[in-house]
Amino acid sequence: MITIENLTKYYGSNRAVNHISFTINDNEILGFLGPNGAGKSTTMNMIAGYLPMSDGTVSIYGADITKEPLKAKKNIGYLPEIPPVYPDMKVKEYLSFCAGLKQVPRGDRKDEIERVMKLLKIKDVEGKLIRNLSKGYKQRVGFAQALLGNPKFLILDEPTVGLDPNQVAEVRAIIKDLKKEHSVIFSSHILSEVSAVCDRVVIINKGDIRAIDTIENLEKSFSSTLTLHIKVKGDRTKAASVIEMTKGVKEITAIDDEGSSIYAFTVQLEGDFDTARDAIMAECIKNGVSILEIYADKPNLESVFIELINRPAKKSGLEELLEETPDESGGTEDESDENEEEKEEE
Repeated sequence: MITIENLTKYYGSNRAVNHISFTINDNEILGFLGPNGAGKSTTMNMIAGYLPMSDGTVSIYGADITKEPLKAKKNIGYLPEIPPVYPDMKVKEYLSFCAGLKQVPRGDRKDEIERVMKLLKIKDVEGKLIRNLSKGYKQRVGFAQALLGNPKFLILDEPTVGLDPNQVAEVRAIIKDLKKEHSVIFSSHILSEVSAVCDRVVIINKGDIRAIDTIENLEKSFSSTLTLHIKVKGDRTKAASVIEMTKGVKEITAIDDEGSSIYAFTVQLEGDFDTARDAIMAECIKNGVSILEIYADKPNLESVFIELINRPAKKSGLEELLEETPDESGGTEDESDENEEEKEEE
């Protein structure tokens, strides 16, 4: 397990990373998300031991990155945002150089270099100068050096930058496969990519953690009210009445009349989405209302991300963050409690 505790970084008086803590489990892919300037790369550089921290600890399988740097770094494969490649070296020459730095046994180096070149599909450019490669190929060469020596922990900062769609899909598949033998922390601006490969995510903004959880739990936590779009055929008034009276329906709005007794509604749900949707379908069938189309606007990682980074960062846990969500009276739960106490005193 990798453990990060109270990790902090100051640049002069500017605090770039603010006492953040999280763990990365064995055989887990952890997504690390945040807007530009959030502190992602600074955090990853500190975890890798590349950048000294102002405070806090990073433990890599029990080895403190500050106190036992050699022991800790033996388990790390690092791909920074800008690949650490040497433009005047040929690809295979560069990988051989990196294998030596990583102390890959001499007898194993040839096979290990062949393995990573094959995995990243760069065998066809092994004899080319890195300076003459496209951005996508340079990125893959950088990724290959991170995999040399088969380290247990991989730090991947924007690993798909500069890749074309086919290459992105290939690298995504590689990352998903890596969790069989590795722990991975993976940052990306492409939220759909994070959703596809990550087990959990950490969302950070302005150096503060806004949430840590699975994507599924994050989406559920922001789905107290969901919108369902329904198109029906039959009697409009009857259809609206049947839907409105179904348990879990908060509000129904008629959208348009498409003619031939076909009507569209938007329905605001509350509570469990699947239960409410299934209840609507059952009631419509029971009452002879034909459903032609039904689909939902459900929260996704993008909407959750936008919501979280726009909130003031007073607390770090997801449950604590949700406590700050305004209640129906317009205040937060804490404010409501304070108001009740004031009333009692009066």
